[in-house]
Amino acid sequence: MVYSASGPGGSLPRSGVFLYNDAMDVAARLLVFDLDGTLIDSKVDLANAVNVALESFDLPPLPNALIYTYVGDGATLLIRRALPPEKAGFLPEVLERFLSYYRNHLLDTTRPYPGVVDTLRKWSGMYRMAVLTNKGLAMTEAILSGLSLLPYFFEVRGGDSFENKKPHPQGLIHILREAGAAPREAVMVGDSRNDILAGRAAGTVTCGVTYGLGTEGFAEAPPDFTVDSFPELFRRLRPAE
Repeated sequence: MVYSASGPGGSLPRSGVFLYNDAMDVAARLLVFDLDGTLIDSKVDLANAVNVALESFDLPPLPNALIYTYVGDGATLLIRRALPPEKAGFLPEVLERFLSYYRNHLLDTTRPYPGVVDTLRKWSGMYRMAVLTNKGLAMTEAILSGLSLLPYFFEVRGGDSFENKKPHPQGLIHILREAGAAPREAVMVGDSRNDILAGRAAGTVTCGVTYGLGTEGFAEAPPDFTVDSFPELFRRLRPAE
């Protein structure tokens, strides 16, 4: 991937090329995080649940690496993408099986990414923090609670919390309003184009994490800046005065 120059308030190229700006310094009050691929590494549990659901209907399992590319738009689209085109009519049943299995295996292998727990603990008093994900809210809260992350966030919203999921900005605009933060005092942090497009539409600064699941989407939707690890984010921020 190629990176080109940009920053808050600057113009972002729309050519699929953006600049990693080492000098970027963002004054922020509110940080809004995606979940899967940003705070937690959940890809194996998701892939296992997809394949259990497929095999329950005598459908062939898929390689984990392929399933990972389907993650990010909610469970329905995940299963729709996993189904062979000629089996699209099985969607409701396979989706129900996926959800049933996944609810009971949310934390089999899912863990926070390196540095997430210590970094949130260190900085939670300096910024207001929230989670906005396309995963269902009940499962999101169960994961955050099970990993002892829930107390760090003043608000957690899922893909079923609003009429529209990311990349629509509805959820992010709601969180901005609840936090009493101006858009340019907020950073939307995520690993996919959905997060970047939602942030752009809401007027926030956008940060792409390069260790997640959907980073190829940054070529289409370049973030204002990227980080290669979770702790690095907080070296690029300062509390707004």
